[in-house]
Amino acid sequence: MPASTDSLVIRSAKSEDFQGLCALYAQLISNDIAADDDFRLETFHQILTQQGVDLLVGELAGTLVATCMLIVVPNLTRGCAPFALVENVVTHADWRGSGIGKALLRVATDKAFSAGCFKVMLLSGSANKDAHRFYENLGFTTSKTGFELRAPGYPARN
Repeated sequence: MPASTDSLVIRSAKSEDFQGLCALYAQLISNDIAADDDFRLETFHQILTQQGVDLLVGELAGTLVATCMLIVVPNLTRGCAPFALVENVVTHADWRGSGIGKALLRVATDKAFSAGCFKVMLLSGSANKDAHRFYENLGFTTSKTGFELRAPGYPARN
C-alpha cells in the first residue's frame, strides 16, 4: 500500500475524472460489458448533470482511489422524506483496508442525511462476505431483503 491517506480529498466528480473513474470501475467489474467510448463519455456527462445524483470520488495526490454514486430519490411516503441509494462502491485494490472506503461512505451518508433522506440503501453481492462486514461496520443492517431483475441479455452478477 502506498504511503499515507492524510491528504485524502473526497469530492464530487468533475469532467476531468473520466479516465480515473474508468480505471476504478475496471477493478469493480473486471469483465464488464463493453461500451463505445463516445457513449460512455456521454453517459458520464449525463451523470454529472443529473439532479439528485452525486458521483463521489476519493482522491490522493491527484489520483482517484475510490468512488461511489449517491442517488437521492424524492418520495411520497415517510412525510415526503427522500431516500438514498448508494451504488458502484469501489476502492482501488492498493488502498483497500486503509479507511478510504469508510471515509467515502461516511461522506455519502452524511450528504444523504443532510438532504433529508430517512434512509440510505445499497446492495452487495450475496457471496461477498468481506463487503458485508465492511457495510455492517459502518452501521448498515440487513433489515430488508434485496431483489433484482436483470434485463434480458445482461449477465448475472458473479
